[in-house]
Amino acid sequence: MYLIFMMMGILLLSSLQRGFTGSNFEWIMEMAQFTMAAYYLLGGAYSLQSDAHVRMDVFYSKWSPKRRAITDSITIIFMIFYLCILLYGGVSSTEYALEYGQTNYSSWAPPMAPIKIIMTFGIFMMLLQAIATFFKDLSAIKGEIIE
Repeated sequence: MYLIFMMMGILLLSSLQRGFTGSNFEWIMEMAQFTMAAYYLLGGAYSLQSDAHVRMDVFYSKWSPKRRAITDSITIIFMIFYLCILLYGGVSSTEYALEYGQTNYSSWAPPMAPIKIIMTFGIFMMLLQAIATFFKDLSAIKGEIIE
């Protein structure tokens, strides 16, 4: 949650730097992008846990809890599949960044391993939460509510 304030501070620094000196730090935009990527990937599992994801609520709110659980358990299977593919790619990309000392193609050239580790960790946490949500939905289909 605090990463959003860090990103706002980075962008404020960029605005002040550009306003007072007319120049810009080379690292500001990349650092803001890295902070935003960490923010939404680490926050994904939490928003899934707290049921804060956005849904198309045209029909969903009118359905019974059992029908919602059936629909959610079907769609979460696709999400788990997608997250498994992302995790596989994240692990291989992180291994590559660590093994070869990968840097970004910019004049600042920051190392890519830290952000890739954070991204892979966020994907893994979201996968764990998706599996937990799947079992919660299965229990709701059976009529047992898990809180």
